Amino acid sequence: MASNAKRRVVVTGAGGFIGHHLVQSLKSMGHWVRGVDIKIPDFEPSQADDFVLADLRHFESCSRAVSGMDDVYNLAADMGGIGYITTNHAILTRNNSLINNHMLEASRLAGVDRYLYTSSACVYPSFLQDDADVTPLREEQAVPADPEKGYGWEKLFAEQLTTYYHEECGLDVRIVRFHNIYGPWGTY
Repeated sequence: MASNAKRRVVVTGAGGFIGHHLVQSLKSMGHWVRGVDIKIPDFEPSQADDFVLADLRHFESCSRAVSGMDDVYNLAADMGGIGYITTNHAILTRNNSLINNHMLEASRLAGVDRYLYTSSACVYPSFLQDDADVTPLREEQAVPADPEKGYGWEKLFAEQLTTYYHEECGLDVRIVRFHNIYGPWGTY
């Protein structure tokens, strides 16, 4: 399919802040969009052509989510803010590992064209982020690893797994690392 043609896209985490805005943006570009989340958006209805409530910790849900899709934007994560991610290491790491492992394999099996994995600045060592006058972080500063406990380690692992799916399975992937995202319809 040509890159400028209308694409069939799935956005996981479409009930969250970034995912909700991404659905709007993709729709404005003329794409057909399936939104998937364990919850509906908090502040307004989704503009997705198809919005599916699903628990992506289950492989079958991931398979249904990517079925018939050209592109996957995987934003789904167990994420409840810094207070949550610093006190729930085991359950959060388990939940996000299941989501990311299943989404990659389901995408591979479904023959998805392109896959975007959304990571976090939590993969960087916290000592690089302690000063308010911090210099911009660089990709190579994530290794040697000393990420945020739980959430950061899982995100760093999922980045590597996503890279392996590219190298060994030919999945066309991109990885982005978000840092301090906020704006309209966001929750603190």
